[in-house]
Amino acid sequence: MADPAGRPGAAGARYKKLSVIVPVYNERNTLPEIVRRMRSVELPLDLEVVLVDDGSTDGTRALLPQLADSTVRVVKHDQNRGKGAAIRTGLENATGDVVLIQDADLEYDPDEWPKLLAPVLKGRAKVVYGSRFTGERRTMPLSSWIGNRVLVVAANVLYNTTLSDIETGYKVFDRDLLDTLALTADGFDFEPEVTARVLRRREHIYEVPISYMGRERHEGKTFTWRDGAVALWVLVKCRFTG
Repeated sequence: MADPAGRPGAAGARYKKLSVIVPVYNERNTLPEIVRRMRSVELPLDLEVVLVDDGSTDGTRALLPQLADSTVRVVKHDQNRGKGAAIRTGLENATGDVVLIQDADLEYDPDEWPKLLAPVLKGRAKVVYGSRFTGERRTMPLSSWIGNRVLVVAANVLYNTTLSDIETGYKVFDRDLLDTLALTADGFDFEPEVTARVLRRREHIYEVPISYMGRERHEGKTFTWRDGAVALWVLVKCRFTG
């Protein structure tokens, strides 16, 4: 059991370091603030942040040397390869035994990391998702809500589960488990692929409610209906072809 302060008990004592992987693409306006917030979180683990710049062209790269230090590492792609490719590059450079995915915008609040980590540190789960649909949130366009609902229902039917959010940007993994998943996605299809591969291994996904400040299209939101269609195809493909 973990003590009242949230430090890991016997079940989670083997975890020593949290690696936070941050895929970054054209986030000049938000990256310094999200890094500041990440540094300020109090954790019962050592912290390592891996910023993966995915070929930014808006001046983000000029900020990276100012953000790097003993806690924050910077890795660069010469050209834009997609969110999934950035996460896989981050994994290649991460050394922690727990991995958390953090978007570089301000949609997700790092103050909620302890809540996301608690089920892992207490030995209750090896995978934790932060659900945007069970916590406080800024309302999203109806089309986005419908798209998310379609993907969730498809995942639940295909994999016999009861998830409320698979496209969430807040996901936590036991590193040993994550390394067995043989991920190949380059783009936003990372989200359905990692979910499908976890469920195919009969691992339960633990959900916790999170707050969410989603962006609109004019604020830089890039996920489209085409990405949703690809996500649906990935869920089906992984279910029947592995």
